[in-house]
Amino acid sequence: MPLGDLPAARALIAHLRGRALREQHRDLDAALRPPPPEPTACCGRGCNGCVWEGFYEALHHWRVDALAWLGALPQG
Repeated sequence: MPLGDLPAARALIAHLRGRALREQHRDLDAALRPPPPEPTACCGRGCNGCVWEGFYEALHHWRVDALAWLGALPQG
């Protein structure tokens, strides 16, 4: 699922953090690097290479790592 809006990105982060706590009783941010911070310096003009593009790309990689970590661990 491509990420492209902030509410979906926030929901994804919350879901994966919650899943780690429920399934592994571990803090996902302690097991992996934390998700990328939301940009604070966007000018809103739709620039090529916008800070939001970088955020969503970094979040994609964080999601891949989080899902791999969750899938590699025994349940419970």
